[in-house]
Amino acid sequence: MAAAGAPDGMEEAGMDTEAETVAAEVPARPLNCMEAEAAAVAGAASADACAARSSLQPAPAQPPGDPAAQASVSNGEDAGGGGPGRELVDLKIIWNKTKHDVKFPLDSTGSELKQKIHSITGLPPAMQKVMYKGLVPEDKTLREIKVTSGAKIMVVGSTINDVLAVNTPKDSAQQDAKAEENKKEPLCRQKQHRKVLDKGKPEDVMPSVKGAQERLPTVPLSGMYNKSGGKVRLTFKLEQDQLWIGTKERTEKLPMGSIKNVVSEPIEGHEDYHMMAFQLGPTEASYYWVYWVPTQYVDAIKDTVLGKWQYF
Repeated sequence: MAAAGAPDGMEEAGMDTEAETVAAEVPARPLNCMEAEAAAVAGAASADACAARSSLQPAPAQPPGDPAAQASVSNGEDAGGGGPGRELVDLKIIWNKTKHDVKFPLDSTGSELKQKIHSITGLPPAMQKVMYKGLVPEDKTLREIKVTSGAKIMVVGSTINDVLAVNTPKDSAQQDAKAEENKKEPLCRQKQHRKVLDKGKPEDVMPSVKGAQERLPTVPLSGMYNKSGGKVRLTFKLEQDQLWIGTKERTEKLPMGSIKNVVSEPIEGHEDYHMMAFQLGPTEASYYWVYWVPTQYVDAIKDTVLGKWQYF
C-alpha cells in the first residue's frame, strides 16, 4: 500500500537517497579468486579494444617542407648529389693516376661535371680535358652521351701550381747558365770558335743595326756560318712551332720545345754581330753554334724559341 498523500505509482521524494545511503553503509564483500580473474580479463579486453580504435585513426598530415616528411622519402642520393628525384650514376674519375669514386646526376651536363671535378681535384675547368669515348661536350648531358654506371672518366690537365713548378726550374737554369758564362773567358776568344771567326765576315751576311731590336723578318736569316765553317740559314716556322736549321747538305727541323736554352755573345771588334748557340741536349756538347747573327734579331730569336711569342 502506498504512503498516504502520494499519488499512485509515485514514490516519495527521498526514497532513492535513502537507498543509496544504505548501500554505501554496507561494506564491499572481498572478491574470490575466480571473480578477480574474470574482472582482470574483462579489463584487458577493454584496453585492447581502445588500442585498436586508436590505431585506426589517420596520422596527422605533415606540412610541406617539414624535414621529417622529406626524410621519409629516399631517392638514394648521397650528400651533395643533385636535387630530389634526379637519377644518379656511379663514376670513376681518374686524374693524375688517382681514382675518385663519385655519384653524379645522369642529366647533368659536361660543364657541370667539370665543376664537380674542380671541387675534387682543384683543377680549373678551363684547364680540363674530360674524356669518355672521346672528349665530353660541355653542352650535352651524361645521359645523351650514354654514360653508364661504373664508367671511367679520364681527366687530363695541370693545375696553375704545376705549371709554375715546371717553368721555374727552366728560368733558374737560364740564370745559372748566364752566371757561368760571365765567369768564363769570352767565347769568341776560345780556340774552337776562333777558327771560324778568323775566316772573317761572310760576304752575303745580312746587314746589322747596332743598338736596335727588331722582330724576326718574314724571310730566313741567312749568310751565317756554323761550327764547321759551312753556310747556314735559320727559318722560324711559327705556325708549326719549329726552327729549321738549313745547310747545303740538309735541313734540320727542330720543335721549339726541344731547345733547352739559347746563349749568345757579341763578337769582339764586330759588336753589331753575335755568335749564338741553341742547346739541344743536357750538356754544352749539344750546342749548335751559329756565327754572325745580326744583333737586332738576337732578342727576338731568344724570345721566340724560349716561348715569349712575338705579336705582329
